[in-house]
Amino acid sequence: MRHLYVNGTWTPSASAEGIDVVNPATEEVIDRVPAGSPDDVEVAVAAAREAFGAWSATPAAERGKLLATAAELVTERAERIARIIATDLGAPYGIALKVHTVMPAGVLASFARLAETYDFDGERVGNSRVLKEPAGVVGAITPWNYPLHQVVCKVAPALAAGCPVVLKPSEVAPLAAYALAEIFDEVGLPPGVFNMVAGLGPVVGEAIVAHPEIDMVSFTGSTRAGRRVAALAAETVKRVALELGGKSACVILPDADLGTAVKAAVAGAYINSGQTCSALTRMIVHRDQYDEVVGLAVEAAGRYTVGDPFAEGTRLGPLASAAQRERVVHYINRGQEEGARLVAGGTERPLDVGYYVSPTVFAGVAPGMTIEQEEIFGPVVSIIPYVREDEAVEIANGTPYGLSGAVWAGSEERAVAVARRLRTGQVAINGGRFNPMAPFGGYKHSGVGRELGTYGLEEYLEIKALHL
Repeated sequence: MRHLYVNGTWTPSASAEGIDVVNPATEEVIDRVPAGSPDDVEVAVAAAREAFGAWSATPAAERGKLLATAAELVTERAERIARIIATDLGAPYGIALKVHTVMPAGVLASFARLAETYDFDGERVGNSRVLKEPAGVVGAITPWNYPLHQVVCKVAPALAAGCPVVLKPSEVAPLAAYALAEIFDEVGLPPGVFNMVAGLGPVVGEAIVAHPEIDMVSFTGSTRAGRRVAALAAETVKRVALELGGKSACVILPDADLGTAVKAAVAGAYINSGQTCSALTRMIVHRDQYDEVVGLAVEAAGRYTVGDPFAEGTRLGPLASAAQRERVVHYINRGQEEGARLVAGGTERPLDVGYYVSPTVFAGVAPGMTIEQEEIFGPVVSIIPYVREDEAVEIANGTPYGLSGAVWAGSEERAVAVARRLRTGQVAINGGRFNPMAPFGGYKHSGVGRELGTYGLEEYLEIKALHL
């Protein structure tokens, strides 16, 4: 069984319990990590608290250099790390390399640069000087769907800001976090600056959130779990950043290039087997073009080959766990029960072994249906008709979530006009690419705070005014 990483060393857990890591493509156990305990959290938090003074006083440029070296090592080991992610998460290897590994390496490098260039104490407001200081010891709790990227999005800005970290990675796909911990160990982060305690959310996660010596918690996961994190954190009045669920809409206006828009919308729904909080799971299209769009979506879905993550041509890997497959199957059944029309995919297993779900498309979806309102977290897209533009906006805004979205139109000006009306944290305009330096986060039940770039760094900073 693997160890924990605490106070600069690999150390066994105080708990003798372990958690099996399963390859979702083969259903075989491939590793075992500790089921950490509150005692483990206590030791990790004490190490982080001890490290805070020296690390926060370390010149930001020096912190940046250590992060830059770590980013270089992630890049050098990208193929190996991608194989790890393809194995314990099930992402197709090409996606595991490009999206799950190379992208977070770039994000890590971006925070290294920010640490060196950000003005932590130079702002002037009248007779006052405004300082940006480290928030303190950070507890970071990350999900399984982007097992390296989500860790980097929290740990990198926290370290750049001068905050030591206690990380709890997901127990479902924890091995990329272990690879990153090995790199942090090699680059020479001072003891206690980075700590990692594997384990279950209700045990390790809650111990981190409730700990009085944790000054801030950054959590990514379901909205239900986010509510629990916020409630626990409130007991000690600590700062909380929450990146939660989504039910993002792709609004296709009548003058858009339908073929391009539908192809991109389906890709936005199926990326990472649909296990993406910002997935474009709702396609909102004009009634006059509805049948054509449904046909295009079915055709696009048919091009998503389901298979082994390491097989050439695989575009859709398995879901991450048996529980996740059961969840998605439940929603597919619910959609049919409520009257939606299944036009592609369904609940039958496309392969005999592995937690696979076929790329699924629902037509005849009406606002308010369960599959239109709730986050499914699988390769399922719902197509909803509208008549007026105002109706399209109303449908897009008509869920509890507001994380992401997309608008396609014949002109950028028209698409931007609609995008401005969407209550969501980011909107792709006519296929605009994801920007890892732009702020990422959501409105409403999709969370509180932002990740990435300068906005992500500032989540980990307190503000002090000196009146001169």
